[in-house]
Amino acid sequence: MTALAVALGGALGALARWGVGAGMEARFGVAFPWGTLLVNLAGAFALGAVYGAATQVELSTEARAFVSVGFLGAFTTFSTFSYEAVALLQRGETTRAVGYLLASVAIGLLAVVVGLAVGRGLTTS
Repeated sequence: MTALAVALGGALGALARWGVGAGMEARFGVAFPWGTLLVNLAGAFALGAVYGAATQVELSTEARAFVSVGFLGAFTTFSTFSYEAVALLQRGETTRAVGYLLASVAIGLLAVVVGLAVGRGLTTS
């Protein structure tokens, strides 16, 4: 049953990732990887919120696997993040590459911290 939860979550996460990426590319173009940055930050926040909530309420193995491994595993794109950072560097766009790396890591860590607090807060009300 857990494998099915991961598969279903993964399918939905992949579709969500594609939709966000396509939408951001259509709106802002491809000069900066806004879609990947957005999904990684949102995914970091969401994972923090899920694990924050899990400290307060019991989540089934299937529910946790559906969200964290399935949906968020497919939704966030660290491999794409890595590739895009290298591609920016290879194109000589060092300032953009460094900004992208710093924003992804620093704001991603902050998003997890805030997500943990929000997740805990949602379950203590």
